[in-house]
This record gives sequence, structure tokens and C-alpha cells, in this order.
Amino acid sequence: MSVASTPDFSLEQDLPVGPQIYRALRLQIIRAQLLPGTRLSESECASDFNVSRQPVREAFIKLSEGGLVEVRPQRGTLVRKISQAAVLEARFVREAIEADVVKKVAELGDPAIVTELRTQLRHQQDAAAAKPDRFLALDELFHRTLAEAAGIAHAWKVVEAIKAQMDRVRYLSFDHTPVHKLVAQHTRIVEAIARGDQSVAEQAMRVHLREILNDLPAISAAHPELFEANES
Repeated sequence: MSVASTPDFSLEQDLPVGPQIYRALRLQIIRAQLLPGTRLSESECASDFNVSRQPVREAFIKLSEGGLVEVRPQRGTLVRKISQAAVLEARFVREAIEADVVKKVAELGDPAIVTELRTQLRHQQDAAAAKPDRFLALDELFHRTLAEAAGIAHAWKVVEAIKAQMDRVRYLSFDHTPVHKLVAQHTRIVEAIARGDQSVAEQAMRVHLREILNDLPAISAAHPELFEANES
């Protein structure tokens, strides 16, 4: 499938091209629209996006750093299978960072942040019956808002850099975990923040981020072709 021709993507001419191509390809891999084993061609992608090969090469390198593709000199670039080890590592790092994030937000006790988060919860509830793409975008916004509210927006950039494999599993998890359960978990986090209860907010975030541990065995069993084999 041509990424450049997808209806929800077009290049912004006033923004750097490489990062845009990276985000487009990353999203298609996360959505399993580019399946493991798919060969990506610099020249074909450059033609699709109507750009030179240099920004495409930059995007491939960044995808490789995130574990999404394997760049094989003289052989091409292939979409990698999901590494369960990478998923678990990303979840561990997320929990360590975001548990402290919500404690800080609860400590600050900013009513405007609580109002914003409750508005987001309503949007999440409205999106519960929609396609995963819509809810996942709102979920990203929720977690990023918390990091920014804590005054440590860079923490979210760190999380984004390591969670690509985790996002692939989360996209597949919609067949296993009802969205309303995730919204309920978000709600417990927000209400603890509203009360200024740092301990409960922290624990609620840990429970939320550990949900993937419950889903991972069933998801990997249901989609063995998407996962690396023989991982310990």
C-alpha cells in the first residue's frame, strides 16, 4: 500500500519532511497495515511522497532505532515482528515515569488541569464505539497532557521514543480489552488527581499500565505471525 496515498496523511510543506515520513510509516506499522516482513524501498517511498531519498533514509534509520524495521545493507529494509521483550521493557519504563508524573500532577492540584482531563474523558467515552485509531489518539493526548501538566513534557518524549512495540500490541488489544475499562482506569486517575491523592493516583496509573501484561499472552497467541518466535 502506498503510504503517501492514504486518505489521512499528507505532507505539510512548511515542516521538516523526514519526521513526517517517519510518523506516517510508524503509524502504518503500529496499525498492522505494514505487516512484518514487508520490504520497504527508499526509492519507492521517495516516489510515493514525491521527495528525495534523503528524508526517507532518515525515517528508515529512526524506525530502525525504534525496533520497527531492520535495515539490511544491500538487501533492503524489512518491517520487524513484535518483540515481546521490547514491549515489556517499554511498559516498565512507562510505569516508572508516569507513576511519578501523576503524583506530581496530584501534588500541584491545578483545577484547570482537572477540568481539561475530565473533558478528555468525555471525548474518550464518546469514542469508545469508534475505531481504535480515534481512541488511541485520545489516549496519547491524555498521557501527554499529564506530562505537560507536571512540567516535565520531556518525559513524554522519552516515553514516545521507546513505546513503539508497545503501541503495536495496544492496537491489537482492542479485541481483548473493552475501551470502557480503559476509560474507567483513566477516570480513577483523574479523580485521584482532583482529590490531591498522590498515592491513589500513582497506584491507579500503575494498574492502568499493567493492563497490557494481562493482554499480551492472548494477543501473541492470537497473532503468532506478528510476533518474534522463541523469546524467553
